[in-house]
Amino acid sequence: MDMMANLPVAVIGAGPVGLAAAAHLVERGLRPLILERGESVGAALLEWGHVRVFSPWQYNIDPAAQALLDRSGWTAPDMRGLPTGGEIVRDYLAPLAALPGIAGNLKLGAEVTAITRQGHDKVANDGRKDAPFVIGYRDAGGEHRVLARAVIDASGTWSQPNPIGVDGLPVAGEGAASGRIAYGIPDVVGKARDSYAGKRVLVIGGGHSAINVALALMELQDTAPGTEIFWALRHASVDRLLGGGLNDQLPERGALGLAAKQAMADGQLNMLAAFAVNRIETQGEGLAVDASLAGKPFSLAVDRIVVTTGFRPDLSFLGEIRIALDPAVEAPPALAPLIDPNFHSCGTVPAHGIRELAHPEPGFTIVGSKSYGRAPTFLMATGYEQVRSVVADIAGDHVAAREVRLVLPETGVCSADIVTGSDSEGCCGGPAPANVDACCIEDANAKAKGASGCGCATGRPSVGARATEAVGADA
Repeated sequence: MDMMANLPVAVIGAGPVGLAAAAHLVERGLRPLILERGESVGAALLEWGHVRVFSPWQYNIDPAAQALLDRSGWTAPDMRGLPTGGEIVRDYLAPLAALPGIAGNLKLGAEVTAITRQGHDKVANDGRKDAPFVIGYRDAGGEHRVLARAVIDASGTWSQPNPIGVDGLPVAGEGAASGRIAYGIPDVVGKARDSYAGKRVLVIGGGHSAINVALALMELQDTAPGTEIFWALRHASVDRLLGGGLNDQLPERGALGLAAKQAMADGQLNMLAAFAVNRIETQGEGLAVDASLAGKPFSLAVDRIVVTTGFRPDLSFLGEIRIALDPAVEAPPALAPLIDPNFHSCGTVPAHGIRELAHPEPGFTIVGSKSYGRAPTFLMATGYEQVRSVVADIAGDHVAAREVRLVLPETGVCSADIVTGSDSEGCCGGPAPANVDACCIEDANAKAKGASGCGCATGRPSVGARATEAVGADA
């Protein structure tokens, strides 16, 4: 046991939740070993660095991490502002990773390939819980193995986008056409502009990531009028696509639904619902899409496809440890019913910790968006509460581990008074009351007087300016 106590706690992933776990370990006097497959911290966030999240800075910074940063003389951002993915990395994750207690224990470009127990395969029982973990990883220098007393898997889901098929499988020709297919939220008005300007683009997906892409393509139309947008929904109604729309209690997210609704009314978007792709064929510089639309055969010729149908966890390196996952959601069995997207949105998921995250393998936990499996409702603030609880349990503070220190009302961060980094009041006075069908206070007041609304959200939000913390996790 003394040998185990001297080993580090391995943290897989150096995104917001992984580095928060490292900060909590440092605060409790435990040594982290952070393994990040990317060449920088927050590598996944940088891939959607142009996108602005829905929740303000105050919900995107972990308390233990902030305590470490504050002691270093860090200059905090305006806590009311809405950061982009790139700003989260630049202004928060990079300074955090540079702190002495973390920097010396961080390995970049280190891809974890396997986890097991020393001297034990998955079946072996005797002495298992007392054996250290063995983490295999590869980097530019080759293959390596390192021992750890516990493992926190915060590797996320960004590297595992869902394919186009409605059955969860790639469609015929999807792999061959991969050079013309993007997954997630490409920067269509920025660095990827040349690939989309003046092109026929098919956007597949029914969540906020899809709305982001469609609105960005609409902005591209302003300077490249030949750009055509086809927006395909797997379900038959746009109601689900609009999320809460006017009812969404996160004003910045509700504005997305309103803008999309206005664009549909204006005829700027070619809506296709219910849409299912059967086959993709590369034809010259374009793609021929064979699909069904409302149950009938349908064909479409496009230049590019953007797939925003969510992500799934990478379980490939967990084959030799004992994990338990819900068969549908692919989250820990105690957590799955709390986050099942058939019943929950981000606002109705309660705070949770080690009790809900525990696996049959003592000392191993999955946290962050990966802990949610295929559910798209993850919030950074929830992930920070997860790692606070998990690290407390590793440290032997079981009372603190089972406390719930994050208070999320039914709408969670959706009830925050959000501003965009200035001294303005945000969306027309802030969010509307929870029981009112309005996007903001002014909208509620206008409707109370018999008007159709204040009109504050009918304009198009700035492109690339809205996303959930689990960007691209929409189905």
